[in-house]
Amino acid sequence: MTLSYRQPGVVLTDRRFTVPLDHDHPGGETIELYAREVVASDKAHQDLPWLLYLQGGPGFGADRSVGRPGWLGRALKEYRVLLLDQRGTGHSTPANRQTLPLRGGPAAQADYLTHFRADSIVRDCEAIRAQVTGGAPWTVLGQSFGGFCLTTYLSLAPEGLATAVITGGLPSLDAHADDVYRAAFPRIERKVTAHYARYPQDAERARRIADHLLTHDVVLPNGYRLTVEAFQSLGIVLGTGDGTHRLHYLLENAFVRTPQGFTLSDAFQEQAQGMLSYARHPLYALVHEAIYGQDARPTAWSAERVRAEFPRFDAAKALAGDEPLLFTGESIHPWMFDCDPALRPLRETADLLAARTDWTPLYDPARLAANDVPVVAAVYHDDMYVDTAHSLRTARAIRGLRTWITDEFEHDGVRTGGQRVLDRLLALARNEA
Repeated sequence: MTLSYRQPGVVLTDRRFTVPLDHDHPGGETIELYAREVVASDKAHQDLPWLLYLQGGPGFGADRSVGRPGWLGRALKEYRVLLLDQRGTGHSTPANRQTLPLRGGPAAQADYLTHFRADSIVRDCEAIRAQVTGGAPWTVLGQSFGGFCLTTYLSLAPEGLATAVITGGLPSLDAHADDVYRAAFPRIERKVTAHYARYPQDAERARRIADHLLTHDVVLPNGYRLTVEAFQSLGIVLGTGDGTHRLHYLLENAFVRTPQGFTLSDAFQEQAQGMLSYARHPLYALVHEAIYGQDARPTAWSAERVRAEFPRFDAAKALAGDEPLLFTGESIHPWMFDCDPALRPLRETADLLAARTDWTPLYDPARLAANDVPVVAAVYHDDMYVDTAHSLRTARAIRGLRTWITDEFEHDGVRTGGQRVLDRLLALARNEA
């Protein structure tokens, strides 16, 4: 049964679909997908084209917005929008420490999670498209990892696409995870340097917090072990439009004086655990490096191995001298599965995924070179999460793709830029700009 309800300016409808777990075996086990249909209230009874939104991640459910903010407001001027919870996220047969034991032990869990990459997500989209559009191709907006999925869509099923719109999500077609992280750490250092230039007082604050963590065993209220490496990982926010300000306000409230001396404040600990915990999106941690697996090479905890090639990120060495403490960015490490109570039961599963040698290609360079779908992409000039050089190389490999390269926004420009980003990209796709 479908259920429709209203928010200011929009009508929402819950949609549920059944798809195969493994699309190569359509008669086998199935999973459920959830999506939220959104249409402007004054257009609710009109026959509108469809726009499918693929969220960033991996492992995040679709936006839970209220009304018609930002890009959604622009899309609703002419589209009926489907906000899909990709498999394993949100209401779409969630995969987490509570549900994965239903599969069996770690080996069975790891096998199950091999079906949660971009190729399976694209085949889900094609499986439900006929039910949603009646078989007509739809416009797809892919943000970040959603853009990775859309690049796979162009490789596997371009006939399902009317227009492809990518924001901050043009992946390398052939880079191993090691290549991705070797390109990432210098970008992360640039973001940290820019943060300290904006907030110079934070350099000493970060060193003081790191020194405290190196000499104290700190467990946050939710059971998260706050190590110095975990503290450094808070730098992941520096790739977003307001991230530098969020980090600053966190650091300025770090310590409080108690009868036993200075210690980390309850306010700091509460905010830090909300930023660090993967309880709401554990799939991100489990399959993050697997999204770069495309051949027989294991990912083998790539970010952890590559980080060792950049000794400036070593907190103890920085504190022993006068170097600034460097935060880290979008990377997953084995110690996270020891620190985070939402991930601890999944450590062996994560190890097995990191060791796999049977990853299959996610992109088809020949098909992309022959592309005839209108494709546009926003490429952010120094995107912390997706390497700009990798994105531009892929842009040249996809026939007819038009790029909008900008330094006005960070990686989340489609969220922070209101209606402007989507408006600009749709104009490019239609040769109106």
